[in-house]
Amino acid sequence: SAAAHPATACWGAAALHALRLTARGRLLPGLTSTGHDAWRAGPLDPDDIAHLRAVAAALPHEGHAVPLPGPGPLRLPEPEALLRSFLDAVADTLPRTPAAPHASGKPFAAREAQRLPDAHDWAAEVAAGMDAGVRISLRLDLSAYDLFDDTGAGARSAGAAIVQVHSLADPTLVADAAALWSGEADAAFGPRARVDAALAVRRAARVWAPLDRLSEQDVPDVLALSDEELGDLLGVATTRLAAAGVAVHWPRDLAQDLSAAAIVRPAPGSATDGTGFFESEELLQFRWQLAIGGDPLTESEMDALAEAHRPVVRLRDSWVLVDPALVRKARKRELGLLDPVDALSVALTGTAEVDGETVEAVPVGALAALRDRLTVGVRPADPPPGLHATLRDYQLRGLAWLDLMTSLGLGGCLADDMGLGKTITVIALHLKRARTAPTLVVCPASLLGNWQREITRFAPGVPVRRFHGPDRTLQDMADGFVLTTYGTMRSAAPTLAQHTWGMVVADEAQHVKNPYSATAKALRTIPTPARVALTGTPVENNLSELWALLDWTTPGLLGPLKSFRARHARAVENGEDEEAVDRLARLVRPFLLRRKKSDPGIVPELPPKTETDHPVPLSREQAALYEAVVRESMYAIETAEGMARRGLVLKLLTSLKQICDHPALYLKEETAAPTERLAARSGKLTLLDELLDTLLAEDGSALVFTQYVGMARLITAHLAGRAVPVDLLHGGTPVPERERMVDRFQSGATPVLVLSLKAAGTGLNLTRAGHVVHFDRWWNPAVEEQATDRAYRIGQTQPVQVHRLITEGTVEDRIAEMLESKRALADAILGSGESALTELTNRELSDLVSLRGES
Repeated sequence: SAAAHPATACWGAAALHALRLTARGRLLPGLTSTGHDAWRAGPLDPDDIAHLRAVAAALPHEGHAVPLPGPGPLRLPEPEALLRSFLDAVADTLPRTPAAPHASGKPFAAREAQRLPDAHDWAAEVAAGMDAGVRISLRLDLSAYDLFDDTGAGARSAGAAIVQVHSLADPTLVADAAALWSGEADAAFGPRARVDAALAVRRAARVWAPLDRLSEQDVPDVLALSDEELGDLLGVATTRLAAAGVAVHWPRDLAQDLSAAAIVRPAPGSATDGTGFFESEELLQFRWQLAIGGDPLTESEMDALAEAHRPVVRLRDSWVLVDPALVRKARKRELGLLDPVDALSVALTGTAEVDGETVEAVPVGALAALRDRLTVGVRPADPPPGLHATLRDYQLRGLAWLDLMTSLGLGGCLADDMGLGKTITVIALHLKRARTAPTLVVCPASLLGNWQREITRFAPGVPVRRFHGPDRTLQDMADGFVLTTYGTMRSAAPTLAQHTWGMVVADEAQHVKNPYSATAKALRTIPTPARVALTGTPVENNLSELWALLDWTTPGLLGPLKSFRARHARAVENGEDEEAVDRLARLVRPFLLRRKKSDPGIVPELPPKTETDHPVPLSREQAALYEAVVRESMYAIETAEGMARRGLVLKLLTSLKQICDHPALYLKEETAAPTERLAARSGKLTLLDELLDTLLAEDGSALVFTQYVGMARLITAHLAGRAVPVDLLHGGTPVPERERMVDRFQSGATPVLVLSLKAAGTGLNLTRAGHVVHFDRWWNPAVEEQATDRAYRIGQTQPVQVHRLITEGTVEDRIAEMLESKRALADAILGSGESALTELTNRELSDLVSLRGES
């Protein structure tokens, strides 16, 4: 502290320095004048000596604890010698303490000093080194190094190590050993300098044997080096010498930043711009590129490296340390050829697989420019001529993005939330592309009418034709839009494949998320220069669905499905590898544009949406059925294995969900009971009546979604019996009738529309609804949100109330908990739904489905 006496401060500094020397292992063995072993502090480097001298200079008279012995007047010891004795005392004490073996891992010194008269000569040499006034270093001179003489014939050497002598008393005093032996530096270094330097060389030779040759010379000044010795100095020899106090100095122009990167570039003479780049069959070069300080080497320079068999080469007026691994890359630079899509994948991720190892990869030239175009982002496009609508800013950006992707010969997936205007964006894209060939739109049957109305409204004069039904034809269809359903496309794929299409659009593209389905296979057979997928849920269950979409829009981008799952999907879905998530995001992001209603500035004028979970008790009949099914099914499940067990689990889950909806649904009753009796058997139906009574009294409209067509029919019959105007839309509803139902609902003629979730949960525009009722729960929150978006979309002017009916204490209750946890991750990775529950243990499954007390 500042209040400490100067003597205390000096001895404290000395003690701390002694401890640090011991911690650094700066301990030397020796003998006392009586022949006993002793440890001394050393070797001391220039910084140690400078510190010791500074402390000695500051030591006051009071710091001299004892006078020198002997007759005559009392004399104080010389401060530097006193401090050196103190350092030696600490160095001799600490290695003998009981703690020393624990610090070093093994016994280091005898507990008590021992007399060792036979070690006198050895100790004298050690002492001479420690008491020397100089130290040595090696300066490497590569001026004689012959770069291209691999045989050594005619080469003087691989270079030389020049011995330098440093004064310990004056760290600024340095001279070559040759100058010391010639007498030029005698006066500066003192009379013992030659002897001390020669002894230092002998000690260094114990660490690195080639220095022994210096002892055979009259003047130990220059050591000629072989390639092997130079290579040794590039490795561990320098580290060992430094530990012994001998520094190795390399030439200042020695470059040590030679590096290699795998590059991908168009072959000389191939396309140099993006347009048509990926429509061509040109293969791209994949090779190693070496660089110094980030500056690429020329082919001739890499050839020189490839031919070098020495550890150092001369390049660009610099000496370059050569890593054998880099030499191998220079010799085998060509890594093969990549097709354009594989090359783009490498460019976007920045990595590639080489001999089973993931390495950094760098795109060059036109490929790098294309990568930048895809990743930098786009500015909003100008609306195309002929569009009778005002596009929002985010729609203009989406239009610009789609125009960029299709003009490059690439496809894209527009994955905006439902209700953000994907349809009008594609209509604008068709007008902007101004191709002579028509655009084919493949969509669910329920959306044919919506597409036709939107095209007629926003692009009047553009031909539009439905390719659907028994009288479908493509005759005389040279431009405009052709609309067809997935079912028709599947059966008429050969006919569609013979037609020329400027663009193919897959609306609600999750219909082809299974790449092995007949629908997905048929869609892939239709040739076109531009493919666009539209979906609000690019991933519903797992990343294989994302692969299926992007492998259609941009074939080959993600590689084969098997390798995609091995490299990306498993690590991402399991949440094990953040680097894998980042790598996949870099690859996918340019090809998938997703905006959500909740994103800032997207649709600020949308009214609020309120979501409410309504807990509903089971009726006595429901509870009895539920418990009986659980009891009987669990007994069968516990005795089954494999696929049979999985099938029983799925059957159990379906049965319980149907019981939660209504006993009549589970029992498959063709009920004609009075509506009061029908409602009394189900808590959900009773609550639905209450909700509808309230909102109909306020002149409201509602959508009621259920995943079971049978339940939809029960609800519709029940409401009709209560004189509630209602329509039922499901997968079997003919297209013309669907369109009439939508028109009746939107006009207010039918205030309640009951819909099956899978058949009507996408594509429809039903903004008349101020209420959305989910009668039962789907396994995936994204599917429910899609259904809700039939009402909560652009054009909605009233607040939307979402009601979810959940039976208390049942499997539905537990599903609701799971969906809430899933919803937070819906934009990243969604679970695998119902199939995952088949893998639960019997105990876990029982806990999931058992009826809890609150019901």
